[in-house]
Amino acid sequence: MIITIKGTEAAAGTGSGTASNVGSARLVRCANAGGTARLVTLEESGGTDIGTFTVPANGVQYVRKEASDKLFAAHADIKLAACAQN
Repeated sequence: MIITIKGTEAAAGTGSGTASNVGSARLVRCANAGGTARLVTLEESGGTDIGTFTVPANGVQYVRKEASDKLFAAHADIKLAACAQN
């Protein structure tokens, strides 16, 4: 997949209170910079969980979401960056 990066990569918040909409991005690159698989949660803007997934150790997953939806992770090893698919 070829992507265009739309913002600066930043460590994911580690709880619902620090979740981010990643600049209102609709596609987000979730990279795990660590050697342990990490859980990521996608939630609505009001804090209701939509779902969870695991990013494997040193792995990358892409998430399609609504602009107002937010992401947080079980550990700051998860790095988030807004992107677009070319």
